[in-house]
Amino acid sequence: MPLIESEEHKALRAAVSALGTKYGRAYYTRTVDEGKPPTELWSEAAKLGYLGVNLPEGYGGGGGGIAELSIVLEELGAAGCPLLLMVVSPAICGTVIARFGTEEQKRAWLPALADGTRTMAFGITEPDAGSNSHRITTTARRDPATGDWLLTGRKVFVSGVDIADATLVVGRTEDARTGRLKPCLFIVPRDTPGFRRHQIDMELSAAEKQFELVLDDVRLPADALVGDEDAGLLQLFAGLNPERIMTAAFAIGMGRFALSRAVEYARERTVWKAPIGSHQAIAHPLAQAHIDLELARLMMQKAAHLYDAGDDVGAGEAANMAKYAAGEACVKAVDQAVHTLGGNGLTREFGLASLITAARVSRIAPVSREMILNYVSHQTLGLPKSY
Repeated sequence: MPLIESEEHKALRAAVSALGTKYGRAYYTRTVDEGKPPTELWSEAAKLGYLGVNLPEGYGGGGGGIAELSIVLEELGAAGCPLLLMVVSPAICGTVIARFGTEEQKRAWLPALADGTRTMAFGITEPDAGSNSHRITTTARRDPATGDWLLTGRKVFVSGVDIADATLVVGRTEDARTGRLKPCLFIVPRDTPGFRRHQIDMELSAAEKQFELVLDDVRLPADALVGDEDAGLLQLFAGLNPERIMTAAFAIGMGRFALSRAVEYARERTVWKAPIGSHQAIAHPLAQAHIDLELARLMMQKAAHLYDAGDDVGAGEAANMAKYAAGEACVKAVDQAVHTLGGNGLTREFGLASLITAARVSRIAPVSREMILNYVSHQTLGLPKSY
């Protein structure tokens, strides 16, 4: 794994940073206040090839990987314009379809995901399942007369369903040999009969709204199934590792934005004889926040490198660690930034107060820090489970 970014990655980072700066935090905040998605930024990022940078060239993408896509999301976040749907549409759904989809699914979805004309949401969490994916109760059964799938269940905290053209839903089918339920992935178009959504009232300032989904015998054609019916778990984790890596990028970008605002303020704000940034009580916590963010980025880059190299097992450990480190670093950076600005940190002018809630998302979603610690203690350290 290279420790120094390539010239191509540096150029990509600079170009995306320029795009993010062009729009800025004021643009993003305005879209949130107006209750609409950041369509202009999304469209321009797609036109420049950033949204599909990880997708295969043969299907309209850039031919890169999660390493490149994480750079895009991090830099947009550092400019104050984090695009949460990037975690879902090109990273999870695009990756799963590119690796396991049929030729028809690839042609139908990948070019459109790459050029931004179509988006896809991802539904896995359920009211009674939470972090335990083995308790997913959304089930799919075959209609013996037609060969169609009938999907029934509920999902919660699904981002952007209202604007996504379809949702990649994690369901379970019955294994004919054992009778046990096994995970499978289905593409469910937004307007499919029986597929209903209810917006969840969130105290979170974000462009993407959260939804509860109800699937009541949703009839899907046989080709709605993504990949092999017997390889659902492999396909599922092929999407969850990029999700964790991209969540890390989301958190690191957010933390960098908050830190940059705090550093700028600490350089200029003078209460006594010198700017407040000259005092170690202000300077040291900001330096620590910078160190934590840089360390988290290194783990994120390792995870992305392993995933793009095809090492799903190694990527799983690193992706969880990266998500954990980035979430912790982001929360600390935002908290210290707000504290550095004092009362100004809670004003709309500086755009930091809304990050207090948003930063928490990186700690609890898509998997809590406690479950990551469970993963590391069991999978890495070999300690026994209590559950």
